[in-house]
Amino acid sequence: MTNYTLRPALESESAQIKDLINLVGINPMGLDWKRFIVAVNDNGQVIACGQIKPHGGDIRELASIAVNPEFQGNGIARALIEQLLSTTPRPVYLMCMSKMNDLYIKFGFKAIPYEMMPRYFQRISNIFRIVDVVRRSGEELLVMKME
Repeated sequence: MTNYTLRPALESESAQIKDLINLVGINPMGLDWKRFIVAVNDNGQVIACGQIKPHGGDIRELASIAVNPEFQGNGIARALIEQLLSTTPRPVYLMCMSKMNDLYIKFGFKAIPYEMMPRYFQRISNIFRIVDVVRRSGEELLVMKME
């Protein structure tokens, strides 16, 4: 079991957040340290992070959920998600690969069809489809919503 503390990120941790996002290979756009909650181990290392990203109006996105692979399997992602969701008004959206569907269903998220997505998510979904023609990942990008 890993000892860690969840707390708001500090400006001095901005580089660690970016490094972690790159390490796990998720979207590196919109990484404003002021929106992040981090999990910090006893050595002061950022071992996990997550944010609620605003997109204008009532559109908020659970985003940038990342756990250093060395610390996965300790419930850190769950704790981060629960803390972020506990203070966020509904609805909340997220984007994830289809293989992550089961994880987010546990929190009450449901995949939504393209027609129900806010425009921002429709644009990202369209870009993903174009890029995936080249990548051929076989994965589907889901947009999920929690009421």
